Amino acid sequence: MSAFVALDGVSHSYGAVGGSAEGTLAVDGLTISVEAGEFVAVVGPSGCGKSTLMKLATGLQFPFKGAVRIAGNVIRSPVKIAGMAFQAPTLLPWRTTLDNLLLPLEIVEPHRSEMRRRKPEYIERARKLLASVGLGGLGGKYPWELSGGMQQRTSLCRALIHEPQLLMLDEPFAALDAFTREELWCVIRDLHAARKITVILVTHDLREAVFLADRVFVMSSRPGRIIAERPIELPRPRELDVTFTPAFSDIVQELRGHIVRARQG
Repeated sequence: MSAFVALDGVSHSYGAVGGSAEGTLAVDGLTISVEAGEFVAVVGPSGCGKSTLMKLATGLQFPFKGAVRIAGNVIRSPVKIAGMAFQAPTLLPWRTTLDNLLLPLEIVEPHRSEMRRRKPEYIERARKLLASVGLGGLGGKYPWELSGGMQQRTSLCRALIHEPQLLMLDEPFAALDAFTREELWCVIRDLHAARKITVILVTHDLREAVFLADRVFVMSSRPGRIIAERPIELPRPRELDVTFTPAFSDIVQELRGHIVRARQG
């Protein structure tokens, strides 16, 4: 079976026309494949190209060498079947929580053309999403009336409102306190289990990667490439108690060792 997301020998640079090799290489010979419905995490030293990988996989940047394929198609424009969530929720302060969720449907086709006719259906979809992450009944609140964790839950819902096949998460929990972060691990765990969506998570948090992912990829220092791939064979569904087990700690230490070597070399 061919991978749902595949980056094959991809190289990309910044600071040169067309992202050519004359610029500063961000990734070089980057190869990664993700199966449909799989949850993978990407870790590595700061500046290794993790966010560049996200941009390449969603068609926000294009490589000067190699190919990026989603569902078998070479990517030459932004990927419409992807949803994205970032470290900052970036909610519009003048829109309610519900209206922030509806924003992608006002922009992305075919939903944009059908918004007027299907708006009651879309509103119901948004309300169900909010309820699924513990925000039922809060659709009328403005972002400034929500806690940081609530805002990030809203951001996750917004990334899912157009029912994407691929969810890209770029350090979505990094700015939150430890308890809220772990609470949201469980939220995204449950969303993935319920929707069978393909997820790529970029994170600096090795515990987060091991708790959530089916596989963890480790990137080298810049220019980034994959230097290790670690299947996470801990049984699902995973509860937070697993993070205190020796098996979990051993995997975290193994990944930390890869990153230490990447920084040195």
